[in-house]
Amino acid sequence: MHRIPLMTLCLLITASARAADPPVGTYSIVAYDPATGDLGVAVQSKFFGVGSVVPFARANVGAIATQSWANVTYGPEGLRLLEAGKSPEETLKTLTMADVDRDLRQVGAVDARGRAASFTGAKCNAWAGHHVGTHYAAQGNILAGEAVVKDMAAAFEKARLKPDTQLADWLVASLAAAEAAGGDKRGRQSAALLVVRDKAGYGRASDRFIDLRVEDHKEPVEELARLLELHKKFYPNNHRLRPERPTKP
Repeated sequence: MHRIPLMTLCLLITASARAADPPVGTYSIVAYDPATGDLGVAVQSKFFGVGSVVPFARANVGAIATQSWANVTYGPEGLRLLEAGKSPEETLKTLTMADVDRDLRQVGAVDARGRAASFTGAKCNAWAGHHVGTHYAAQGNILAGEAVVKDMAAAFEKARLKPDTQLADWLVASLAAAEAAGGDKRGRQSAALLVVRDKAGYGRASDRFIDLRVEDHKEPVEELARLLELHKKFYPNNHRLRPERPTKP
């Protein structure tokens, strides 16, 4: 009986598991609001339940979006590095340098000082790229074109200038603009919005201020926007009583 060496068997199992998982081709944005300290992630993809894979965030620490054959360990490990004082740029370098499949990955990060960074692997499916701006990073792969990321960034910057709005509004506006520019070239299926704020979760027992997911829908971004408005009606005090803090350097 021919025996397969243990190391070879482990590699074969890993490769088989990777082949069975579809790529998380998508567009996302991570961002920070210096006025409130809110941190968040918004994402859309032609992928079922993208909210269970891409977004990670922790109040007073940072937010991370991991996609394109997503390495979900980037989420908790990236937050650990940010909490330890690493900048987003240092964090992404540490994460990707330790990953033999880094060229397939895409990840964006922002910290509680508003510093942002993004990484797009050389082998991400085209079109793939990112844009880093003040207090945010937008990224995407398997997109209709570069305009998707550019319009996403521009919409975010425009939305945050609008009076009486908040980070969640800006994030959803950026997704809508990305979709209008062509979005994921395979189509659309799911979307998610995660915004964290210290003690803003249910019963003030967690930091999950807003955690909305559209798992499978013909118009996931529109549905996400509808859910956000419903959230505002269901939790009016959290939306009305926003924390105020001086802008961090």
